[in-house]
Amino acid sequence: MPEESTTPELVELTREAFEAAGRHDPDALMGFYAPDVELDLSDLALGTFDGVAAVRSMFQDWWGTWGEHVIEAEKILDLGDGVVFCPVREDGRLVGSDRHVEHRLGYVFLFVEGLVASQAIYRDIDEARTAAERLAKSRD
Repeated sequence: MPEESTTPELVELTREAFEAAGRHDPDALMGFYAPDVELDLSDLALGTFDGVAAVRSMFQDWWGTWGEHVIEAEKILDLGDGVVFCPVREDGRLVGSDRHVEHRLGYVFLFVEGLVASQAIYRDIDEARTAAERLAKSRD
């Protein structure tokens, strides 16, 4: 297992990105992404999104489905070599519904030169952690 870094830089960048996402602020959020970012939502059966414009559109569409929405990283782990892993809790109420929805997902980020170059989201947090560890090891 890769050793977890205690360097606050990527942890802080990730925390700030989640704050922007929580505010549903696409301008602020897209500032954390490289222009040619790849967002992989295949595990959620949503496919992949290439480039900041496609990622922005996907997030805006997603936020539009929520009447009330909270997203928070439960923990942010810098695994080294630009790889960050986060178990994430998302909950709220969907538009037109009174039913409360809550789920946990695993996020894997790859930062290059301080920007998110790729991001993958997994239904299974353990699977996400394994993918993040594998990615960090491959970048050694």
